[in-house]
Amino acid sequence: MSAAVAWDDAIAPARVPGRPRLHLVPTGDAVPARAPRRLRFTRRGRLAMTLTVAVLVAVAAFSAWSALATAAPAGTAAHVVTVEGGQSLSEIAAREMPGVRTDDAVLRLVKANHLQNDQIMTGQTLVVPAS
Repeated sequence: MSAAVAWDDAIAPARVPGRPRLHLVPTGDAVPARAPRRLRFTRRGRLAMTLTVAVLVAVAAFSAWSALATAAPAGTAAHVVTVEGGQSLSEIAAREMPGVRTDDAVLRLVKANHLQNDQIMTGQTLVVPAS
């Protein structure tokens, strides 16, 4: 136990007011355990939590929207072709998309595969959109 000085006017009113009195204070294992306090947010903490949740919702909405935007339309079946040595994009377009003009077919292949230009490499896989 330790002793602590306390200004105690309420307990002994007959004594001289304002006179210090020693009180025993428990230490170590003798200290009673207190229940943990509930977490309380300040105004700044509530604002930070609100902004964090809003940003997470916005990111989730944007990623869902972009996934829907890049998905193939319903009812269209696409297949995958592997580029062989010596093939060009126009040859693949003419063979895989008959009935479509070759220049339009090449543009569809470029767009479906997110290509920067019409250059392709041997072994590359290409998604052929349904015509």
